[in-house]
Amino acid sequence: MDPVDKQNSEKLIFYLTVPLSSIIIISNLFIIIGIACNRQLHNTPNYFFLSLLVADLCTGITLQFIPRMSLDRQLDFKHCLVMYIFPNFLFLSFLFNLVMVHYERYLCIVSPLHHSQFWVHRCFPLALLTVWLPPLLYASLPAFGWNNWVEPKANKSSDSNETLTGSSTSRNSSKEDEVCTYKQVFPKAFIYLEVCGLVLPAMLSIIAMTGRVLWIAHKQLQNICKLHRAVDRLQQQQQPSEHEQQLNLRYAKCVAAVSLTFLVCWVPYIIFQLMSVTALQGVVSLQSSSLYIIMSCTGIGSMAIIPIILGLANKQYTEPVSRVMLKLRNRWRGGQNNRDIAL
Repeated sequence: MDPVDKQNSEKLIFYLTVPLSSIIIISNLFIIIGIACNRQLHNTPNYFFLSLLVADLCTGITLQFIPRMSLDRQLDFKHCLVMYIFPNFLFLSFLFNLVMVHYERYLCIVSPLHHSQFWVHRCFPLALLTVWLPPLLYASLPAFGWNNWVEPKANKSSDSNETLTGSSTSRNSSKEDEVCTYKQVFPKAFIYLEVCGLVLPAMLSIIAMTGRVLWIAHKQLQNICKLHRAVDRLQQQQQPSEHEQQLNLRYAKCVAAVSLTFLVCWVPYIIFQLMSVTALQGVVSLQSSSLYIIMSCTGIGSMAIIPIILGLANKQYTEPVSRVMLKLRNRWRGGQNNRDIAL
């Protein structure tokens, strides 16, 4: 890759990831503090959500390293593995935590009277282990030998009859030849298995659970509307009641919010995955293009915003920090008023 193009790519990644990473980190800390300060929120469902926030926070920290995985670097084998394995592990753990949070809330809606009897509540440590350990094991497979790393030629051509100058030259050239790329760390089978065996099933399961929840809400709304219509017939009212209209409006807002979240958060990541698979097949070389970098930053960043949306939508999570901010604002205004009176 041309050094000028690489420098431009580094600048583009920096300008895209720094604002996204800052927003993700600050927002997650804001919600984590809100949950930690409210003792009423210290229960199993919120512990799952807290685990998701921690994974999202780690994803925000490593966000700037994920787009750089498409760039070539001069690194040895150990540092190259760490550079690629660690961000991949954090993203997979974030995805697994997101599935677990949706699954736990899905059980609460499908079986509201018996949800505490399911294994995710009775075996909370095991459920928490399933969202962190499998991603770590799968992401670490390249470190256990499933990789395409090829030793530089300079290391293979070392001969016992070489002079001291020749051996030092070969060592220097070997360091220069150790180019770290994602193709050397992740084989094609590894990437295909991750995309088709982990990422896509996780996305489809979240979509299926969300669709099922909306369908249950629609059925319950229809039953409530039937009861209201029966009452209206007894009272000889022909127009729908105000409460029924509010319920329909609230359901429409819920469907619109879910659809908007899918378009904003999931669609960029799906496009990024399609571009990655296309580049992996060798049809088009996209790793060094600006479009690929932009889609990788927006795709991962938009997915990391999903827990923030879920957290900010719950007033219980933001209430403690909001109170602190309100007190600070009142004190600041009180100090200004005292200064005006003194003047």
